[in-house]
Amino acid sequence: MEVVLLPDADGAARTVAGIIERAIVDGVKTLGLAAGSSPLSVYRDLIRRHRHQGLGFAGIDAFLLDEYVGLPPSHPQSYAQVIRRELVDHIDLDPTRVHAPQGTASDLQQEARRFEHALTAAGPVGVQILGIGVNGHIGFNEPGSSLASRTRLKTLTDDTRRDNARFFGGIDQVPRHVITQGLATIGAASHLVLIATGPHKAHAVAAAVEGPVTAQCPASILQLHPHVTVVVDELAAARLEQQPYYRYIARHKPAGQGY
Repeated sequence: MEVVLLPDADGAARTVAGIIERAIVDGVKTLGLAAGSSPLSVYRDLIRRHRHQGLGFAGIDAFLLDEYVGLPPSHPQSYAQVIRRELVDHIDLDPTRVHAPQGTASDLQQEARRFEHALTAAGPVGVQILGIGVNGHIGFNEPGSSLASRTRLKTLTDDTRRDNARFFGGIDQVPRHVITQGLATIGAASHLVLIATGPHKAHAVAAAVEGPVTAQCPASILQLHPHVTVVVDELAAARLEQQPYYRYIARHKPAGQGY
């Protein structure tokens, strides 16, 4: 795991966008997209790179991490719609190649299995973008989720629903259930890139990066993955005890070594 400390949120977003650009240039054909608040700044920078630097997304397949149960893809707060509004409509990524769980499927368990199979059939995701919840969740894998979990139906905690209520106009409008990639599903990606910004993420970042690997902090599963980049601003890094080491590594990276 490499922990990258940046002065501010804009620098963190640019760094993650640069990692994705490098992967695309190197031939990655499958991306994993997250729809939380932190990755949105990454998408804005990818749009900028597409418009002004010629970064192309043609031929790429994209898979979403999760989707709310009960929201059709046209709902403004469905994650399929968020990704379309915040990224896909502004670049040359074919909308038919953006894959999401269907939250209105008649058989949600079967839909979870279908999406897991589609991910597996597409081969490993080249780069998976991740955010982190204040309770340490990635995707919608709440604390207590199995470290070996696969795509499945999950119940959100009220804490998570309250955190997302700002997008819906109140907690009563936030769905209680989701279909989410499991922790093992996420871990099958070749490169995991987590972005976290702001002081409210500091505790979760420290638990994920420097705490024990435990289901009580689902993001701690990243410690077991062979290729993880955690990109944080100074505020989100505030509780990290090994900051001097992370800065030392950044200063002394071998020439030409990327993330």
